Amino acid sequence: MKPIKNILFDLDGTLTDPIEGITNCLSYSLERLNFACPPKEQLASYIGPPLRETFATIFDSTDKILIESAVAFYRERFSSVGLYENTVYPGVVDMLDKLKSNSYSLFVATSKVEAYAEKIVQHFSLDSYFIKIHGSQLDGRFDDKSNLLRELIKTHNLSPSQTTMIGDRKHDILAAKKNGISSLGVTYGYGSMEELEEAKADYICHSPIGVVEIIKGVSRY
Repeated sequence: MKPIKNILFDLDGTLTDPIEGITNCLSYSLERLNFACPPKEQLASYIGPPLRETFATIFDSTDKILIESAVAFYRERFSSVGLYENTVYPGVVDMLDKLKSNSYSLFVATSKVEAYAEKIVQHFSLDSYFIKIHGSQLDGRFDDKSNLLRELIKTHNLSPSQTTMIGDRKHDILAAKKNGISSLGVTYGYGSMEELEEAKADYICHSPIGVVEIIKGVSRY
């Protein structure tokens, strides 16, 4: 295995904890559509997957008009309020400091709309750590994380064998596998140990400092 040089980070559940903003915006959207709102604990389980996929699951429907209406109401609140109802996980800044000082190339790869992701990263003064923030587009382009990673790898001409994806949900792990890069699952976000193991993450850790230890360990080989 070649040493890791490029690290792609998921945002929600990996760098920041967005539970308040996402659950509040999901509730707002469902209320606007007169749908019964699940409890907050259930809404939290939807953190990570693309928004359209989330609403399709909540509604148990493929009705595009209904799903797009829900997305529009969600973004109505999220774009001005919800994106700031968010906190950086303890240890993340130290993790990024250590990785950046050791000359790793860092990127954000999120299913969240790129413009929103950029605002969040800038709001928490994390933008200086990253070469580029990559996310989905408002029209749904790059909702599929495997497509997003493919575009990121191509844009920056990254070597797959020297690139890893770090995230808390199976979508991160499966997207990494489809693009021939390694994956590191974190359990402090919203995916369970079982979910990450089932997706066959190459590595699993339980804290931001654990990420540094694993990356450095792989890079020694």
